[in-house]
Amino acid sequence: MNSYPISIRPFGRHAVLIEWPNEVAKTILSDIIRYKALLRNHLDPAVWELVPAYNSLTLIKQDTPIDFSTFSEQLKTWYETEEEVASKDHFLWRLPVCYDLDFGIDLAEVSERMQLSTNEIIALHTKPEYTVYGIGFLPGFMYLGGLDTSLEVPRRATPRLKVARGAVGVAARQTGIYPQESPGGWNIIGNCPIPLFDTEKKPPCFVNVGDRIQFYAISRAAYQLCMIEGEVGIYKIEKIKLDA
Repeated sequence: MNSYPISIRPFGRHAVLIEWPNEVAKTILSDIIRYKALLRNHLDPAVWELVPAYNSLTLIKQDTPIDFSTFSEQLKTWYETEEEVASKDHFLWRLPVCYDLDFGIDLAEVSERMQLSTNEIIALHTKPEYTVYGIGFLPGFMYLGGLDTSLEVPRRATPRLKVARGAVGVAARQTGIYPQESPGGWNIIGNCPIPLFDTEKKPPCFVNVGDRIQFYAISRAAYQLCMIEGEVGIYKIEKIKLDA
């Protein structure tokens, strides 16, 4: 296991926040995911919820308050051990996006601001394999790192009160998909017709932190077909197992 200078602090009576260096790096994310897997060997999943993010891991105890003094020392000991853990499979998910201007309501503005044609923006947005660094804000909202620097545009000065479900946005160095209608301040450049969060499924979100996402452009007609297939549960999402 990598040896990062982690910090451990209480996060209320029922939670502990473990933090890694404050930077976005795949090596740090890999270390967080590995440590999470190690903790699963020691903490009862019926009692503990483990939430990884860019450079942190939050441990939430569902029943009783945490004895922070004792537990924090145990966490340090576990982190410093060389205990072997089974690696979790991670996948590359390829998701369709329609960049039609009716969906990409900020696409023309981003195009003008960045001095790029809409086709160039689409090409730049669909080229990378984005790393899922966190899932939050909304259930199933993925924070995706790896956006091309040419598309780094600030959040909107005034957030919208309603952003459509499936809206694909960019903000600063990130891109992501709104899994449900909500307020939001990201610049919307397209829409993904595939449901990302479904309470009727286990797990409700098919993507995990550490997975990767790649977008591909589809036509308006293909979008309508994908949406119908997604709603009736017959759409097959393309996924590729990543090497460990």
